[in-house]
Amino acid sequence: MFQESLRKIITTLALKNEEIQNFICCLKQNLENLEANSNRAQEDLESEFSSLHAVLDELKEGMVTRIKQERASRTYELQSQLSACTKVLESSEELLELANQTLCSSGNDSFTQAAKDIKDSVTMAPAFRLSLKAKASDSMNHMMVDFTQERNMLKAITFLPVPATPEILVAECQVFDNTVTVVWTLPEADSKIDHYILEYRRTNHEGPPRAREDYPWMVMEGIKETEYTLTGLRFDTRYMTFRVKACNKAVAGEFSEPVSLETHAFVFKLDAGSSHQNLKVEDLSVEWDSSGGKVQDIRKEKNRTNSPMHSPARTAMMSPKRAPSARVGRDRFTAESYTVLGDTMIDAGQHYWEVRFDKESKAFAVGIALRSLGRFDQLGKSNASWCIHLNNWLQQSFTAKHNNKARTLDCPIPDRIGIYCNYEEGTLSFYNSRTKTLLHTFRTKFQQPVIPAFMVWNGSFSVQTGLQVPSIVLSGQKRNSNTSSSNASLT
Repeated sequence: MFQESLRKIITTLALKNEEIQNFICCLKQNLENLEANSNRAQEDLESEFSSLHAVLDELKEGMVTRIKQERASRTYELQSQLSACTKVLESSEELLELANQTLCSSGNDSFTQAAKDIKDSVTMAPAFRLSLKAKASDSMNHMMVDFTQERNMLKAITFLPVPATPEILVAECQVFDNTVTVVWTLPEADSKIDHYILEYRRTNHEGPPRAREDYPWMVMEGIKETEYTLTGLRFDTRYMTFRVKACNKAVAGEFSEPVSLETHAFVFKLDAGSSHQNLKVEDLSVEWDSSGGKVQDIRKEKNRTNSPMHSPARTAMMSPKRAPSARVGRDRFTAESYTVLGDTMIDAGQHYWEVRFDKESKAFAVGIALRSLGRFDQLGKSNASWCIHLNNWLQQSFTAKHNNKARTLDCPIPDRIGIYCNYEEGTLSFYNSRTKTLLHTFRTKFQQPVIPAFMVWNGSFSVQTGLQVPSIVLSGQKRNSNTSSSNASLT
């Protein structure tokens, strides 16, 4: 007893020692990261200041050049004016000296003529035509600068704050038509935010996101608004997890708390083990093969065995990650029931899938069936199946069938049909998948799970799954929830 107690103490102590050792390693790693990050921050700061100095030096050089150019231009004009004035002054002084000499010799006979000549010279002298106003100012006040505002701005330079952590507004997020719109907000407005980074990944569970996930984060960068829409998605999981962070020019903030949004879509494959021998099934595509049954008969003759372990239903490859075939222990469809079922049952919820078929097929049908559908049963000819049926044999018809009753559909035959099933409400609707025009609706009450069902004779088709119910279909179902009972005879 004491040994067992001591072993537990030793185990607990060993685990605690391991936790402490891991924490010590974490602290050492944090110290190394701190040194590296601080060095990088210092280098970034020096780089920013160097770039700022470079901008100031370039600005200074340009302004000094402008001052030098202004000084050179004005110097040229003033020197030119000074040279012209000097020449005029010299000429005026010579004329003045000549006038004084003439005045001193006023007794001479030539005085009168000399005085007249001097008078004419003075009248035409350049000194009297010369402007005595400087052509250029010596003031350089217009080249002065005031860096008061800029100096205050530089003094206000500080470290950018780390952006606040956004919060995803789950109530405003939308999931429809294979798109997801994520909406978030910040605790308070921040003019420094430059963009947001949104990350998302698939998850396969309900509730809080796990610490570790198998799927990688997908990154959407450079988002300028506080919402983003992911388009063109094909959902093969029920939930997608999202997180977002804000970034300014220098640093990114912390990621928001991750949230999971439901992106439920119905995903299934075709169960080759249920298909008629004349149907060649490859994943989600089916082609009519008239030799299929003969080949099986030849193989059966060669094998000479009736063991159920060698039946086609047993040897068919099962779809990965799917429940066993709904027809385990039963033979595949036979005779004229050229049918194949999906490998996933519907027992709850709303689901939507589409099928594209060859309109030249001799016969084609799409719908749902109960698990009790017999191996000889044709779609729509028993109370275990509901379908839309195209017949091109002898005379063309396009009908809705159930329990061996048919209703002719008065509408163009599309090449792609959308199927909507609401299990709880007992609704099965068929749409032209391109225009979302309603073709027909069955209303019933499903007593047991149903399975997607298909039939083709001398033709082909392919199925697309992983689709959400289109919003236009959901809105149309709400409008038609109280429609007339015109389909009652087929329910």
